[in-house]
Amino acid sequence: MRHGERSRTVQGMVGVVDLGTAKICCLIAAPDAAGGQTMLGLGHQRSKGIKSGMVVDADEAEQAVRAAVSQAERMAGVTLDSVVLSIACGRLKSFGFVARALVEGGTVRATDIDRVIAGGEAYVERGNGRSLIQLTRSDWQLDGLKGVRDPRGLAGRDLSVELTAVTADEPPVRNLLGVIERCHLAVNGLVATPYASAIAVATAEERHTGVAVVDIGAGVTSVAVFAGGRIVHADAIPVGGLHVTYDIARALSTPVAEAERIKTLYGTLVKAASDQAEYFSFPGVGDDEQGAFQSSKARLREIIEPRIQHVFGLVEERLTGAGLIAFASGRVILTGGASQLLGLDQVWMRRFGGSARIGRPMPLGRMPSNMCSPAFATAIGLVVGEVAQGAVQGAIRRMPVGSAGYLGRMRQWIGESF
Repeated sequence: MRHGERSRTVQGMVGVVDLGTAKICCLIAAPDAAGGQTMLGLGHQRSKGIKSGMVVDADEAEQAVRAAVSQAERMAGVTLDSVVLSIACGRLKSFGFVARALVEGGTVRATDIDRVIAGGEAYVERGNGRSLIQLTRSDWQLDGLKGVRDPRGLAGRDLSVELTAVTADEPPVRNLLGVIERCHLAVNGLVATPYASAIAVATAEERHTGVAVVDIGAGVTSVAVFAGGRIVHADAIPVGGLHVTYDIARALSTPVAEAERIKTLYGTLVKAASDQAEYFSFPGVGDDEQGAFQSSKARLREIIEPRIQHVFGLVEERLTGAGLIAFASGRVILTGGASQLLGLDQVWMRRFGGSARIGRPMPLGRMPSNMCSPAFATAIGLVVGEVAQGAVQGAIRRMPVGSAGYLGRMRQWIGESF
């Protein structure tokens, strides 16, 4: 759609881009008459120039993004000017704090809300080389009274709110922005990958009662913890399903592409008596003969499980450090491309107990069912969080890095979305 084709304008249209280690996905959607979202266009390409969520080759990454966006634009019959971008790089971290201000004049006004949020922003952006990705809130508190949905017009002296900030190292974020801008697209906002994935696969009730969502992508495993309807913790670990592929390639001395095929077709974490007798063939490194070697499914499981246990151990370490390890033995949702390994949820439950399930996003209107796999959780969650952000408690306040207009938009959103 960038070569003179006719395009159309769609009310409320949004474009999102998920830059993963395995694939780059662009999704274009818009609100439908039923209050949901319908897919207008979808494009996805094999990822290039991206490793563990970070840009390692800007030229290759630009070509892959251009191809995915163009594919989505052609399908939708539109031209995108801006997109919302997922972020999993830059040592993604979250922390909670309370922002407060004295009420001027004895009655809460919009200017009081502005001062509370401005104080929270100033606290987060302290010149420590970290970029604010998003900010979520709980209900307001007025003179110690909790659960105030809309404080405007109420009498009081002390206005405060609990905020959760998600931040990342600034240089990797700017590199991602640079790739998008080279594609002649503006970045309308940033969303933390663990937040987007959780919005796609966790129900509103699960987010309210408490849930941990673990998204195991190709190069990054991200973690989101929700309680009381809002995100209270976000993290990202630069290890994922691609490391399982590398383990298979090394153990079987087979090319990486063949190892990925073996993982997809035969990979399992479920023990079965027949696995010792079930064999598959594969070529060796540098061999042209396709069936030169054989291995059993039992041997393959022995290769895969240690890496999965390693990933789960890293998640456990991060949750323990955040004081949230109890969520690992509560309700857990596993999603992302690598979550499709058969028996992954059973391995989690054997290790931590509790309840675990594989999270598959609900399809957007007109979306093919095969696109609603866990591998597309982040992209679909970006759309859901963007189009319907007012319906999500503590919804995202998106942070376009370097955008002077962001603070005003965020204060207006908080002032109007109760």
